[in-house]
Amino acid sequence: MSAHILLAVSVGGALGSLLRYLLTLASRSAWPDWPLGTLAVNVLGSLVMGLLFALFLQRPSPEWLRLGLMTGVLGGFTTFSAFSLDTLQLWQSAGLLSTALYVSMNVTLSLLACATGVGLFRLAFS
Repeated sequence: MSAHILLAVSVGGALGSLLRYLLTLASRSAWPDWPLGTLAVNVLGSLVMGLLFALFLQRPSPEWLRLGLMTGVLGGFTTFSAFSLDTLQLWQSAGLLSTALYVSMNVTLSLLACATGVGLFRLAFS
């Protein structure tokens, strides 16, 4: 693996992590008792992942760019470990029903967002 790919993934990961932190921080003021920030980054990250996936299928790009954006930025922006911790804490504080709703929303909305990203790209550029 080349140094410029490692650099692109590293810088992208730092940027994605910072963006996730800022969005989560902002969401706490709107809804302090529910992990809305993690839900938002999962759905938004899935949408952007779908858009990028479709873009890079149609327009081949340098490997450092694809990996920097998809593995770096989106890997740092959306993390399953944050989702897992938020889910556990929600279960402990709010119970099973709220937790089941949260898990269902994350999975369903993230998959739909990813598919929407692919569809939007194809609609716009096909």
